[in-house]
Amino acid sequence: MEWAQQDATLQVYLVEDSPAIRARLAATIRGIEGAELVGEAGTVGAAIEGIRSTHPGAVILDLQLEDGSGLEVLKAVYPSAPALHVAVLTNYATDQHRRACMDAGAEFFLDKSSDFPRIREIVQRWTARPAPAVFH
Repeated sequence: MEWAQQDATLQVYLVEDSPAIRARLAATIRGIEGAELVGEAGTVGAAIEGIRSTHPGAVILDLQLEDGSGLEVLKAVYPSAPALHVAVLTNYATDQHRRACMDAGAEFFLDKSSDFPRIREIVQRWTARPAPAVFH
């Protein structure tokens, strides 16, 4: 199934299991001109289902979820949407995790403790080139 972006708005899906961090990220995304938050999830299953049903152009993805790994989400959705922008945000910023996420299709791998403010910059950059995702 193909999804074509209707306008220049970048649709962003947020995957984060911490309600406080999810609220902070949602507020950040909502404050970016040209970006629209189209969904949120805190579990692997809800994230996969939500991403597949909303067809966003970008995903902000927590690596450690309450019921598994964001890497599971990435591996489930990225092959069917290779134009999808993905930024992984984690407290587990090891080289092994970085390599696994980048190999699975992540564009960015960010440490929550030091890189959190970069989310705004990254989403703004993506809004300048919101390539539509193709979902098969």
